[in-house]
Amino acid sequence: MGYKILAINPGSTSTKIAVYEDEKMLFSKSIDHSASELEKYKNITDQFEMRKDKIINTLEESDFKVEDLNAIVGRGGILPPVKSGAYLVNDAMVDRLRNRPIVEHASNLGALISYEIAKNIGVNAYIYDSVAVDELTDVARVLGFPEIERTCLSHALNSRAMAMKFCKENNVDYKDVNLIVAHLGGGITIAAHEKGRMVDVVSDDEGPFSPERSGRIPVKKVVDMCFSKDYTHKEMLKKIRGKGGIVAHLDTVDIREVEAMIENGDEKAKLIYDALIYQVGKGIGELATVLKGEVDAIILTGGIAYSKKLTKALSERVNFIAPVITLPGENELEALALGALRILREEENYREYEEVLAQSLN
Repeated sequence: MGYKILAINPGSTSTKIAVYEDEKMLFSKSIDHSASELEKYKNITDQFEMRKDKIINTLEESDFKVEDLNAIVGRGGILPPVKSGAYLVNDAMVDRLRNRPIVEHASNLGALISYEIAKNIGVNAYIYDSVAVDELTDVARVLGFPEIERTCLSHALNSRAMAMKFCKENNVDYKDVNLIVAHLGGGITIAAHEKGRMVDVVSDDEGPFSPERSGRIPVKKVVDMCFSKDYTHKEMLKKIRGKGGIVAHLDTVDIREVEAMIENGDEKAKLIYDALIYQVGKGIGELATVLKGEVDAIILTGGIAYSKKLTKALSERVNFIAPVITLPGENELEALALGALRILREEENYREYEEVLAQSLN
């Protein structure tokens, strides 16, 4: 009998779950939460019991016994900076996410729900590759404002999962190669993986715009907008995340709709589409310098990577740096489950979360 693992990925309006037996997915479900259901709760953590109960009910409806699980793994929430890989969910982590969250975010519920279910059946709960994975080098943190230190927020879970998938398929050790992984989704982030460590990223506010993000924008002009009295603080933040990028230009977040516009002769859509490809290529090139040009492969992943037209055009821009591999999709549930499986098989070690140590990666 193999190891049975429950993976939990809470999103803003849904909770996605999957049960795996070793590498095989037994089933997956997306539990939707309506706006009217969610508006009853003042804070995201207040949704804990509701979401947990729905997960338990879904498992029962699928004729799966919770007691058969060997481990539960949740999407890592927004913690103080942590290293990559697995962390055991413990009281310190639960206290941080429940009572002192850095940001109110649905992913924080991943650890909370996993811990509660796991505690009741006597197995371990883990998070894997939290959104807050930060392995930047010291030199990568320095900014022109001494008051601000650069931190790392990226699609670490899918980025590292696809890097390791590439390595497995090509019979190479993740710790022996240099990779650049571009996650192309509603938000776009690009990461440089140097010998098994994610040493630098182009985050969603530092590089290319995306369907819902403004990306890198001229700071002086943004300062002028902030002090123009035409926009509130909340409106400016929304222009950067949520209403920036493709949706601001073309009133859609769907790259397939943009491609349809181009097919119908929309020149503006073609310009924005080409600019997106241009900027992603520019970000990949930027990180190639971090690796001093020694790049073994460039991996394109995320939902937008399903577009063969876009990935072909992007590959033509950057394949002089390294071979380009396309591994489309978000893949979060698989990434979580396979991470926990490596822990159960003792192929990796998990870390103990401690509040003091969480502040330092040294």
